Amino acid sequence: MENIVQTNISYTYEILTKDIQELKNTYPFLQIGTIGYTVLGKSIPYIRIGNGAKEVMYSASFHANEWITTVVLMKFVEDFSKAYTQNTTIYDYRAQQIFEETTIYIVPMVNPDGVDLVTGAVQPETSIYQNYQYLARNFPAIPFPSGWKANFNGVDLKKHQLVCKVL
Repeated sequence: MENIVQTNISYTYEILTKDIQELKNTYPFLQIGTIGYTVLGKSIPYIRIGNGAKEVMYSASFHANEWITTVVLMKFVEDFSKAYTQNTTIYDYRAQQIFEETTIYIVPMVNPDGVDLVTGAVQPETSIYQNYQYLARNFPAIPFPSGWKANFNGVDLKKHQLVCKVL
């Protein structure tokens, strides 16, 4: 079976949403949903794996310039799903046992607006890019756009991180 999640590309929100849908189509036991919306109106997706009593949550890309963490989590979802369907192990643990005993919530991209800026999905001639550029003037030590961490309003989501339960 060919890999769905590509690890050698800039991982934009569009790619994320396409991959989530393709993973769901390939592995129907995955549950997907939305925990909320960004300033620019993008949904913030989650993936739920398993149905056990123990609950764990992993999240990535609070900081836009750390978008590679999204790829790591998405690759984990794919690898776990393969191991589960093939009744094999992942990191020397039986995937089916993990699935039965644990519920894993994955929020692979907390800051899609910022990630799209850093990965080049937001074009310089747009008003969105110009808003980011205006905000970046307040942070001259941070290279723009590659070093951008915040959301569209200039808020560092990591500093405002909340612990939540995905429903």
